[in-house]
Amino acid sequence: MSAHPHTPAPDAGISMPGYYEIMETAVRELLIGKGLVRADEIRRMLEVMDSRTPALGAKIVARAWVDPDFKARLLANGRAALEEFGVDFFEGTQLIVLENTDKVHNVIVCTLCSCYPREVLGLPPDWYKLKPYRARTVKEPRAVLAEFGTVIPEDVEIRVSDSTAMIRFLVLPQRPANTENFSEEQLASLVTRDAMIGVVKASEPRKKENVR
Repeated sequence: MSAHPHTPAPDAGISMPGYYEIMETAVRELLIGKGLVRADEIRRMLEVMDSRTPALGAKIVARAWVDPDFKARLLANGRAALEEFGVDFFEGTQLIVLENTDKVHNVIVCTLCSCYPREVLGLPPDWYKLKPYRARTVKEPRAVLAEFGTVIPEDVEIRVSDSTAMIRFLVLPQRPANTENFSEEQLASLVTRDAMIGVVKASEPRKKENVR
């Protein structure tokens, strides 16, 4: 009786690890094996990183909108103000907060790689890491912003800030109109990740939201 030829079904959801995943595993196991770090320390760091999302940044922006003293501290020393807010930073990393106004619109880029305020926004979006955004934003910021649907008037200055490994930037967007009676939670709901990068503005409230 001849063998019945067939193609084995692939294991669903299983893929071979890539180069960087293999290297990460090897380095991690080496560091643990030499006693330089503990497995629980790595796990806690991963949990901290997973907890950092744009929702945290949105809460910080909302607090700055309602608390002038906190806003002043945030603009004077972003890292110190956020440590006061309970945010932990990697050693040596500095954070500069840039305020958007009627005369100035700020946008953030990293021309070399993908440096980003991960402490408050989590992982950067894919488009932030792509070469077209990194190269074009410094050369033609108005055109790039227009592609995000953000049209900046000619009489408003656009300032592009280039992040580095040690200096990160966070945009403090302008508070939308008709939000005088909003709570901090309501205000935070208007702040998106892209607004804190500077490619869009904070969301306008819906009419039904303009009641506490």
